[in-house]
Amino acid sequence: MQVRVLFFGVLRDLAGKSSDSLQLPDGGSVRDILSRYEREIPALKKHLSSIALAVNEHYASPDTKLKANDEIALLPPVSGGAESPAVARHYASITRDTINTEQVVDSLKRGEDGAALAFEGIVRNQTRGRKTLYLDYEAYEPMALQEMEALASEALSKFQVRDVAIVHRLGRLQIGETSVLIAVASAHRAAAFDACRWLIDTLKRRVPIWKKEYFEDGAVWADGDAFPPEIPRANS
Repeated sequence: MQVRVLFFGVLRDLAGKSSDSLQLPDGGSVRDILSRYEREIPALKKHLSSIALAVNEHYASPDTKLKANDEIALLPPVSGGAESPAVARHYASITRDTINTEQVVDSLKRGEDGAALAFEGIVRNQTRGRKTLYLDYEAYEPMALQEMEALASEALSKFQVRDVAIVHRLGRLQIGETSVLIAVASAHRAAAFDACRWLIDTLKRRVPIWKKEYFEDGAVWADGDAFPPEIPRANS
């Protein structure tokens, strides 16, 4: 059977490609794919303890059985999107255009709200003393949107908030530009602050989006936060 494998972030650089097609025996698993790439890409082995896996846009374990035409993604820790105009679902969107924070927040406000809160993640001009020129963001877009939608729904159930919007930008961003926006509307400010903080912290651990930082003296993929413990790793 034939399957498709996707590489993101630093794994794409190691593999030298963003995708690959493999022939596997019927009944093969994700572990078979990992074993093959460990042989073909020796540098991959040291990353296995931090890599998460997805099959058809859902997190999976190495023992997940595969069928013909499945899509398997190898996901490095995330650092914390479709063509313009933004692709929007109910709560989340991904764009390659400038994020209009005022417009998003205004669209959430209703008469029953006593608080409307926005968090913007912006591109800073240095990282650990190295001057940053610009950033490039990439994502496993279908899964990223799915995970952002799930985060919004979870926040609405966990916190006393009425509405949520999550917008993430992909592509090249210059210093001072907004990369991610979390907006929350609620009757009371405490719930809005709690939900906003939880959303950005969880997004940066769970949503498959990565950034590459470009400096005057080179470029590196940003170190990501570890995936939550409930998400299996490639070496589990």
